[in-house]
Amino acid sequence: MQVFNTPAEWAAIRLQFQSKNPSIGLVPTMGALHEGHLGLVTQCIKKSGVSVVSIFVNPTQFNNPEDFEKYPNSLQEDLDLLEKAGVDYVFVPEVKTMYPQETNLKIDFGSLERVLEGAFRPGHFNGVGIIVSKLFHMIQPDLAFFGQKDLQQVAIIKRMVNDLSFPIQLEIVSTRRETDGLALSSRNRRLSPSEREKALILYQSMVLAKKELLEGKSWFEVQQTIQREFEKTEGVDLEYFELVETDQFELFTDFDPQKKNSICVAAYVGEVRLIDNLPVIS
Repeated sequence: MQVFNTPAEWAAIRLQFQSKNPSIGLVPTMGALHEGHLGLVTQCIKKSGVSVVSIFVNPTQFNNPEDFEKYPNSLQEDLDLLEKAGVDYVFVPEVKTMYPQETNLKIDFGSLERVLEGAFRPGHFNGVGIIVSKLFHMIQPDLAFFGQKDLQQVAIIKRMVNDLSFPIQLEIVSTRRETDGLALSSRNRRLSPSEREKALILYQSMVLAKKELLEGKSWFEVQQTIQREFEKTEGVDLEYFELVETDQFELFTDFDPQKKNSICVAAYVGEVRLIDNLPVIS
């Protein structure tokens, strides 16, 4: 495994295998890797001739500076995991490499970014769009791998790839969970043991909501039930619990079994903000 830090280094590396023209797969990450990331890496290695993982904590997608400061940093541990997994190359740039000057460009994803994560984290998806675009231009992958856990981010990146005609095939990998259902997340490292237990309500509430929807209850009834469940859980503050059209993130006021829809949730467990989603009809 080879670590590189600049686009110029990558250009020199590509010259070594350019004549063989292998497919290049990219897994963009912010480090603090877990089994969910490694699931993306496994698919990248399986489907690509050359595997590249980027590790960069992108400051422009944090609307809360404190959240950025507290984001876990475990670079050496991450590199050890990636080497063990069999990754070919790891891109670890500095901030000045990715942002040599302030980026004035703003990407507006329309209604797709004005709900849920976009509404609660203003500017977040602009930061995501900018950094992913930069990585796509620098690495020039043929395939790029993203996790379904960040469902709205997936929708945003699909929109960007289509609208800007990136010649990249997106591969979306299913959410990885602990045996008790908690979605794997780098933020889980910040949970105390008691908070870790309380965090299970996110997944449990979605499972309950899906069950009740499929049994014929209205979305209004389901939301009321879930709201009460969260109110009974001390130390957990529900931010949103919504039913959306899976691709365009249109908010549904009721369940339509003829359309693709997913339940999305965000909540603070102590000081840690967690998100999750569950398809109802895929």
